Amino acid sequence: MKKLQFKVSINAPVTKIYDIMLGITSKSTYEQWASLFNPTSTYEGNWDKGSKILFIGIDEKGEKGGMVSRIVENIPNQFVSIQHYALLKGDKEITEGPEVEKWANGFENYTFQENNGTTTVTADLDTTEDFVAYMNETYPKALDKLKEICEK
Repeated sequence: MKKLQFKVSINAPVTKIYDIMLGITSKSTYEQWASLFNPTSTYEGNWDKGSKILFIGIDEKGEKGGMVSRIVENIPNQFVSIQHYALLKGDKEITEGPEVEKWANGFENYTFQENNGTTTVTADLDTTEDFVAYMNETYPKALDKLKEICEK
């Protein structure tokens, strides 16, 4: 696993950014910025600590897929930690095998820090070697989209 970090400074209060980023009030705000990864990105579940959450989208073949994850920590407006532990293919959770082992126990952590009305969102994530280039290209664009939505 490779560890990557991305940051964005947003001119908005942390409470607004946390709500929009996670889609707390409206899941559509999560879907807007996450659409940079997959136009159909969404989630099923909730952000409560200990909860199972599915990050899903429809692939180019029209099949549902994604990550099966758990919320390890959620301190509202401060920190969210997500642990990915299985893959979703259709409605089936795949918990073992070479594809899963590459991702198993990978984390995606978000830290929120507000200072004088500007909030820095830091994303720390584990990814596989074959996804490093994709994440380096796509993650900054997704965070820019989050910034655009939050600053409206």
